[in-house]
Amino acid sequence: MPPTTTTKRMPLEIERLPVRFDNDDGRVIARLFTPGGEMRIRKVIQRIGRLGENDIDRLLADVMQKFRHRHGEIEKIFLDHYETVVRMVGRPIGLSENRKLLIGSYFTMEYSFESAALFNPSIVPSKLQCSVDRESVRFLMSLRATGEGHISSLVFRTGTITADGVVEVDPPSRISHAAKISHDRLYHREVFRRKLHEMSVDSETVDLILDALEGEFTFAQLERAVTQARAMEPRLMQTQETIDSMFWLARSNYQLKLERGSDPSEIVIFPQSENDSRGIEDLRLVRFVEDNGEITYMGTYTAFNGFTALPQLMETRNFNNLRIHTLNGACAVNKGMALFPRKIDGHYVMCSRIDGENLFISYSDMVHFWESAEPLTTPKAPWELMQIGNCGSPIETEAGWIMLTHGVGPMRQYCIGAMLLDLDDPTKIIGQLREPLITPNECERDGYVPNVVYTCGAMEHNGRLIVPYAASDQFTSFGSIEIDTLLDWLIN
Repeated sequence: MPPTTTTKRMPLEIERLPVRFDNDDGRVIARLFTPGGEMRIRKVIQRIGRLGENDIDRLLADVMQKFRHRHGEIEKIFLDHYETVVRMVGRPIGLSENRKLLIGSYFTMEYSFESAALFNPSIVPSKLQCSVDRESVRFLMSLRATGEGHISSLVFRTGTITADGVVEVDPPSRISHAAKISHDRLYHREVFRRKLHEMSVDSETVDLILDALEGEFTFAQLERAVTQARAMEPRLMQTQETIDSMFWLARSNYQLKLERGSDPSEIVIFPQSENDSRGIEDLRLVRFVEDNGEITYMGTYTAFNGFTALPQLMETRNFNNLRIHTLNGACAVNKGMALFPRKIDGHYVMCSRIDGENLFISYSDMVHFWESAEPLTTPKAPWELMQIGNCGSPIETEAGWIMLTHGVGPMRQYCIGAMLLDLDDPTKIIGQLREPLITPNECERDGYVPNVVYTCGAMEHNGRLIVPYAASDQFTSFGSIEIDTLLDWLIN
């Protein structure tokens, strides 16, 4: 009887697409520049005050000639920075408009926000789909950009995926501007109260102040309520730590206003609060479908202040305003929280790595609060024995939720894998790849952080999974695979 033979299955491989994003040190934003404190600011303004009007006009014309084409509305930027510094040191009397503009220019600097790297992408279908044929789809992609001092910000790109999976990326605008905080943000009183109680600050003081406010309130109304409470209960209001905590919480939950009609590639979301002073990292975008069919674009990300990594949530419906929220609760910790794209059995669902090592699934009735979590999986395969994490929000298919994962193995090599979760109970794993879907090849191994491939989110189009991924924290590329092929491996 002849010996039986078994056919060895060829390894699963993702198709690498000829698309690549590299950092561009020519893309800059104008930031406030205030070295040396108030005394230095006064001295600079005094020196400029001694210049004659002809010198002022000549110097300003030179600055405008060199920098106007690099920034939109540069006069507004200079005047904003002028107003900022004179609020610190006192407003001079009788200055001409050109002198104010020149003072503002001295307190302005360019920051090359992606000079070091452009990486860790996430991708979702764009809100507007009217400019493409029925078989193609427009996409919006976020990326983490790092510049001087390794400060991370968020940037965006747009493009089209054709019917046959070709990725076409729109050229980015040469002009960029940082999104500005809008001071008309409304806070929900009971959510605000719940977070403060969670922070273990003095509840009597908190209740005294918040009970004087409406169900929704602004930062200015909070300030007035604090002033009134000090007048009513001076003894109780001696606890400055509680007041500081309330204002810290308000400043950590803010709203960013975008210019109407802006090309997404012009927008830079730069650190704005104490929480993210050293960087905004790894936005995991998701196109969230509400129970009533409305679409909200959300994104979980990591705010880093130089010492602590804090999970936060960004959300918008119209891309004119972005609302930033702290994520709260015992399980809103560590990095890499990824929201499912719809509710399951009436609950929000999140995948996270709350212990820095294993994957968990959390359920919540409020998207801002995450109190409990159930274990999903631990590192099992050799390529992930150091730790396992998610690679963005899962993709819904008839067979289940495709969850891309990342694992860390020998020599701190990061690879991308995949698992399939039950549609109704995502704590149940239907299947999991034994080998990585993407491993860094020789062209992807070298960079700011070697031997890493990483993504913060993929999307499905026309039966294919499109995976943008970063290589060694340096540049971004794309991969593509038939979903049926991937499901066959996950199930069988």
